[in-house]
Amino acid sequence: MASACSLVLGRLARCGEFVLRLGTSPNRLLEPEPRDRVELMRRILAMVGAGLIGFAAAYAATSHWNAPKPGPPGMVWIPGGEFTMGSDAESAWPEERPAHRVRVDGFWLDRAEVTNAQFRAFVEATHYVTTAEKPPALEDIMSQVPPGTPPPAPEKLVPGSMVFTPPAGRVDLRDFSQWWTWTPGADWRHPEGPGSSIEGRDDHPVVQVSWDDAAAYARWAGKRLPSEAEWECAARGGLDAKPYTWGDGRPADDRILANIWQGEFPHTNTAADGYGGTAPVGSFPPNGYGLYDMAGNVWEWCADWFDRDLYRRRAGAGPIVNPAGPERSSDPSRPFERLRVHRGGSFLCNDSYCSRYRPSARHGNSPDTGMSHLGFRCALSPQAREAPSATPAHRREGVPGS
Repeated sequence: MASACSLVLGRLARCGEFVLRLGTSPNRLLEPEPRDRVELMRRILAMVGAGLIGFAAAYAATSHWNAPKPGPPGMVWIPGGEFTMGSDAESAWPEERPAHRVRVDGFWLDRAEVTNAQFRAFVEATHYVTTAEKPPALEDIMSQVPPGTPPPAPEKLVPGSMVFTPPAGRVDLRDFSQWWTWTPGADWRHPEGPGSSIEGRDDHPVVQVSWDDAAAYARWAGKRLPSEAEWECAARGGLDAKPYTWGDGRPADDRILANIWQGEFPHTNTAADGYGGTAPVGSFPPNGYGLYDMAGNVWEWCADWFDRDLYRRRAGAGPIVNPAGPERSSDPSRPFERLRVHRGGSFLCNDSYCSRYRPSARHGNSPDTGMSHLGFRCALSPQAREAPSATPAHRREGVPGS
């Protein structure tokens, strides 16, 4: 659409230039007779008028997709555009490099992460059973481990999920099994395992949801998961190539801007921000687009497969337009797993360990696995919003912000 506008403007400019030459030419021999001149001016004015109509149509179409517009309750219009995706900063992990230019179309994004109350409404309306509430299939487990790995005992194949369990003291940070525990009975209603509850946490982000669970909720709500590129564009809030969602300046105990880990990870959390785990959505300042918790609180699932070396293959390709991610997952350090992208970091992020609460940071996780610090938010394209079939048959008044 931008090229159409440029073409019309170019024609208008050439017409205007010709009119100016016609009215100011010092060579009287080039000037037409008065009667012919009137007819010529009429033709020129007709061309200019047609050009203005074309320009107006092109501008209206462009504005239709790029100007802010009212969307569903609880969603924010993200204008899209071109931005720097990834980072070459010293703090960047290999999968964030190299920084490269990407362009995305405008879209809507949930102002905040999906909450326990919203997810409960979905479950009650559909009787949906999450991944963590079902026994894992042995074949799924064995497909994600090296050949020859002994299968788990049958009694281990019970519903459950991954729970953060802080160790008593310092541990080897290369071994995440020191603080992550497969916990039977852990699910979205019992995020820390049996005996835990989400009572009083309706406004906290839902966790212990797999990628499949998040995608199912999004479909029910008439939305979708954001692409990785859309997520980063939104997280930056219009601040291109800045290290944090708020711009510059690392967070500190006297400069708290997100729900992350304070203290020494993974054994000592001072909770200087007021929260030792998840916080109610919107507890910290929004970014430039009015989005909450794009840094910290909980990681957020994206639509894309995770490819650790994707950015290296994009290097030098020029602006990538609306990338939908790779066709399959790839991570040499986890060759047998199929991984989906999640973004944003969580309440467990700390500069002494990973600092992945930065907008360029990316990570992958098995789509059938929920965790204590992993949730999601939904996106919506303008085309889907305007399509008659975009609104689900059921009413969603019981889902705040959906």
